[in-house]
Amino acid sequence: MHYYSTNNPAHHVSLRDAVLKGLAGDGGLYMPEKIPELPESFFQSLHQLSQDEIAFQVAEAFFSEDIPNEILYRIVSETVNFPLPVIEVSPHLYSLELYHGPTLAFKDVGARFMARMLAHFNEKTEQAITVLVATSGDTGSAVANGFLNVKGIRVVILYPSGKVSNIQEKQLTTLGNNITALEVEGNFDDCQRLVKQAFSDKALNKQLTLTSANSINIARLIPQSFYYFIAYAQLNLTDKPVVFCVPSGNFGNLTAGLVAKRMGLPIHHFVAATNANDVVPQYLSGGVFSPRPSVSTISNAMDVGNPSNFVRMLELYQQDIDAMRKDITALSFSDAATKETIKTVYAQYHYLLDPHGAVGYAALKQYLEKHDALGIFLETAHPAKFLDVVESVIGEKVELPLRLASCLEKEKSSIKIKNEYYGLKSFLLDV
Repeated sequence: MHYYSTNNPAHHVSLRDAVLKGLAGDGGLYMPEKIPELPESFFQSLHQLSQDEIAFQVAEAFFSEDIPNEILYRIVSETVNFPLPVIEVSPHLYSLELYHGPTLAFKDVGARFMARMLAHFNEKTEQAITVLVATSGDTGSAVANGFLNVKGIRVVILYPSGKVSNIQEKQLTTLGNNITALEVEGNFDDCQRLVKQAFSDKALNKQLTLTSANSINIARLIPQSFYYFIAYAQLNLTDKPVVFCVPSGNFGNLTAGLVAKRMGLPIHHFVAATNANDVVPQYLSGGVFSPRPSVSTISNAMDVGNPSNFVRMLELYQQDIDAMRKDITALSFSDAATKETIKTVYAQYHYLLDPHGAVGYAALKQYLEKHDALGIFLETAHPAKFLDVVESVIGEKVELPLRLASCLEKEKSSIKIKNEYYGLKSFLLDV
């Protein structure tokens, strides 16, 4: 299958080129030339299949022409080798817990898949690859862990100084080896802008082989559709329509869900849940997309003022806002509402939400009050990654998982740079 640029549908490249480049030379994002539909027999047997089998059949539909099945199955099985459980929180309202991987965040799925795919494509060349990634929280640690000590690949992570949690920062600044963390004086949008400038710098790209591990990379995006299928397979048979609520920042996770729906998964509707960075809810409400600088919130991984994957959403709907509105309801919540949700859900159901999952729960609950459906919200990170917020809200100590406790004991190692492209380019060329 070939992949085209959202800026130029006539510009087609192979899967290998799309993954290695990350971003098209014209600044567009790569999209598959078609979204394959899975056969009815797959959905009839979905409840009997293992996570590996489900994920492999989804991946095979996209990638089997480019990667031998035995290699693709190994990549998939190493990607989803941890639980992805659906937990009932309250009647008809479920949590899809995506935080049981190595870095306790949903991005482990996409990052692990991409690392293995990239290693496969790079195994027969001696040219080093530089993976450049901007993070607002969990992406950096997931990418760092997924690519740690992968031969022939160095990872450079840009994160906004003072705008990620202490645990998130330690997870991405303490690995060393082939992982370097750049602490940017600015916000996530500044980090994302610098990464995009690097990819559009033709002189730099002649000297280095750059690729991105953000969800702008198609090898990060498509694997995130796996867990929509895996979640659906865990549901008891129901006559109620199934709704997924997705805490959204850069909108890669929601885009992956839309891909799953296009592949035939019977998702009735999506709820896009945002914090104060609500440019997509405002678009769906008023019809105008107005990116703006992001503002800091307690759900920091969603602090995105110009979500990259929105162009993919527009592409899926061929710029038709009415068609998009039929599939997506978008809601936003303040920090105060997020804290109140954490407190209330813990008191009523003894289920502990992280700030991002709390936004998802609040949005889904609001939607279900007016619609008779079964709802699943994505719990995207372990609540212990946000101790200051969570403990202050519930008034209790939260047990820290061993994987997090061990990284807190390590010494942070980062390089501070200004939010100017010259500093990033100088670093990339000097290393």
